[in-house]
Formats: sequence, structure tokens, C-alpha cells
Amino acid sequence: MASVPGSVPLCDLSGQYRKLEPEITAAVMRVLSSGQAILGPEVSSFEEEAAAYCGAPHGIGCGSGTDALLLALAALEIGPGDEVILPPFTFFATVGSIVRIGATPVFADIDPKTFNIDPVEVAAKITPRTKAIMPVHLYGQTAEMEPLWELAKKHDLTIIEDAAQAIGAEYRGQRTGTLGDISCFSFYPSKNLGTYGDAGLNTTSNPAWATRMKTLRVHGMEPKYYHKLLGWNARLDAIQAAILRVKLPHLEDWTVGRQEAADRYDSMIDERGLNWFMRKPYRAPERRHVFNQYVLRVANGQRDSLVAHLKATGIGCEIYYPLPLHMQECMAHLGLHEGDFPISEEAARSVIALPMFPEITAEQQDRVLSVCSAFAVARDRKAA
Repeated sequence: MASVPGSVPLCDLSGQYRKLEPEITAAVMRVLSSGQAILGPEVSSFEEEAAAYCGAPHGIGCGSGTDALLLALAALEIGPGDEVILPPFTFFATVGSIVRIGATPVFADIDPKTFNIDPVEVAAKITPRTKAIMPVHLYGQTAEMEPLWELAKKHDLTIIEDAAQAIGAEYRGQRTGTLGDISCFSFYPSKNLGTYGDAGLNTTSNPAWATRMKTLRVHGMEPKYYHKLLGWNARLDAIQAAILRVKLPHLEDWTVGRQEAADRYDSMIDERGLNWFMRKPYRAPERRHVFNQYVLRVANGQRDSLVAHLKATGIGCEIYYPLPLHMQECMAHLGLHEGDFPISEEAARSVIALPMFPEITAEQQDRVLSVCSAFAVARDRKAA
């Protein structure tokens, strides 16, 4: 893609790295010099700093966003015979963690505007076996939490907040990391706060659950070589924590950069008269959208053709996600089929993510939408 004139990457981490290279190098060397490569003071310091950013009392670093989901489920002692409600339109780790822990995933369809789980659908799926609701704040915008809180209180359920794409997002002024009983974050490199490898974090206000997760992440060991719980290796290593500590103070500025880029995309779409062809991201009231991705809907069944055209012209794009979870091959045992969750299925057929990173320029965005516009006009003429 880099060889195509006028190419624009989906996510470019190089500019961010160049600005922080001396600090990142110093942080990595600090860890190497210390000899403390696993857990240790870098991890505990990052846990405190990240939890404080979220407004949560406790932070528990772990190996990935997937580990964060697994640790939350295990800490709540969810397992065989229990049901967890989640959306079918999200990354696989959400459902994979539930199945891996031995529980049963129960899907509730999404809101067609925000792509987040629909509380009305959740209410219809609660049974005596339901133990938790797992809302996902997809693309950087929170789910509608108030009705989910009410359902959890009414039915004595816990809420596991999948905030992997939404660090810094807010619901009515309250940040992710505090919207669930336990919250889960990913620091995969392309996330708003990303490291150079895999890393994750849990936050909670419950000290007992925090202690349990810290024990579970080291094979259930407390003290050393004495295993109270059946845990696994879900540790956060010190180098990734040190890098995240360098990056965390810049997160707010990067969030503003993403929001400004989203505003520019919105304006450019309006100016080019493309609203008939692509529907801009919906921003729900009383939310702070942090735009981990800038995701549009493409009209008239043209999404796949547009993706092919963008890639051929050097424009990065991605489909998040092309196949809902209930239709994945390894979920066939659930007995679900195409047509069971029509809103999620329609989203999977129509969404496309355009290039989004804090440093993206107006010129790059203009190039992206110029290509989109030329494609739309050509298709419109052909149809006529």
C-alpha cells in the first residue's frame, strides 16, 4: 500500500512513536536495567495511574484485553450453568471469553444507530440462569447504561464492561472503567492507548474482586507456590507497563485529535454531498465518543465494492466486523442461524472503518473522501 501514490494508512503509529521515542527508549532501558521484567513497580505504578485516569479505586494489569474479560468472569465465579448476555456484533474475544470460562453466551441484538447492545433486547433475554450483562462500548462510544444498571439491580446481575475500544469515553460525565462492576480494557497497539505488544487492564471498586483477579493472573498463587485458586498466566509484563506509563499522559490530547478528525470527516461528507451514500457515525446524547474507529454505513449494498476500490487506490480501510458472532463456525453449537439477529447482520453487511489516528491530516482525509466520492458518483451514473 505504501507504494501507491496518495496512500493513506488505516492506522499510522509512526508519528506518535517518533515524538515519544526518547521517553519510550528510556522507559524500556529502565526496566532492562532493573532486572524486574514481570509485574513489579512499573506494573503497580501503571495500575494506579490508569485506574486514577478512569476514576476507579482499583486497577489490575493483565496480559491482554482477552485476559481482562476472562479475569472478570473468573473473579465473579461465573461458569458452567450460567448465562452472560452480550451483543452479537463485536470482536470475538467478548464471546470467546464466556465460552472459554464454561458459561453460555446469550446474544441480544444491537441499536441500529450506535451499534451497541439494545437494553430492550437485553431485558427480553434474562432468565433465572443469567448472571451478568456484558455491554461492549463499540468503536469508542458507550452503550446506553442507565437501563442496564436498572436491569442489573432488578435481577441481581453484575455488569462486566467491555471497554476495550473506549478508554476515556464517558456516559453522562462518568468514564469507562466505572460503568460496570468490573471493567475490561485492551492496550493492543491500534487502541487509543496502545503499547507495542499485548496488554490489558481491569478496574473495579470492589477490593475483594481486585484481590481475586491479582491472584488469578498468577496461576491462583498466594503466597508463592501455594495455589488458592485455579488461575492461569495472565500477567502484564513490566516493559509494556513502562511504555504505557509514557503514553498515558498524552491520551487526552490524542483523544482530542481523534475527535477533531471525526469532526472533519463529518464536515467533508456534508460538503461533498455524500450523505446519500454513506451514513456518518451517530453520536448519542450525553456521551463522549473517543473514536477508536470512524465507522460509516455504506448504502445500496456497495460496501464490499467500496472496500475493494479503496484498497486498490492505497486507502486503508477495515470491516469491523464482517460476520456476527452467532454466525461464526465455532459458535455453531449454540444452534443460532442467519436471521436471528437482523440488526447485527445488517450492520455486518454495511459498515466500513476509514483511516483514523490522532495525527491524521486534513489533506489525508480529503484524499480518502475524494476516492469515496469518485466511487459513489461512478456507481450512481452506472445505476442510472
